[in-house]
Amino acid sequence: MDVSGSVPPAKAGEVETPSDPLAYEGVWRFTAPAVEESVPQARRAVRDLLGRQGVPAHQDLVYSLLLIVSELVTNSVRHAALLSPEVAVEVAIGREWVRVAVEDNHPYRPKALEADFGQTGGRGLLLVREITLESGGVCDVEHTSTGGKVIWAALPLAAPPTAG
Repeated sequence: MDVSGSVPPAKAGEVETPSDPLAYEGVWRFTAPAVEESVPQARRAVRDLLGRQGVPAHQDLVYSLLLIVSELVTNSVRHAALLSPEVAVEVAIGREWVRVAVEDNHPYRPKALEADFGQTGGRGLLLVREITLESGGVCDVEHTSTGGKVIWAALPLAAPPTAG
């Protein structure tokens, strides 16, 4: 399944021109099977959406968002697929921020683990948290009304202040 084709185009009536600087705002949601192949497909779908909508995002922000999406979809595929055969990805774009969220139907609320350099895995949420904080954003895990969870990260469109 190619999830990139399931991301809806710009809403009817929206004009994507420099004279309408906020044409990129909106919320898009797509679902994919909880399988390994969905990870790169979700990443491509988000990258294509940001480009198609003309989001004024610098290269580091796009890279950070794509890495976050990859980590969160991978976690759902690896840890929630048994109870959640489908994963949902949502991208919400505002005037000053971009929020990516991944939802599954597994009730377990994971915590960002401390780095254990002896392990080869288990650091995905730690990485998401650190990327988010470094970008000047926020992230969290919430329960859904259906008993699952959504993990989200919101990053500002403006470049974070540099340490001087």
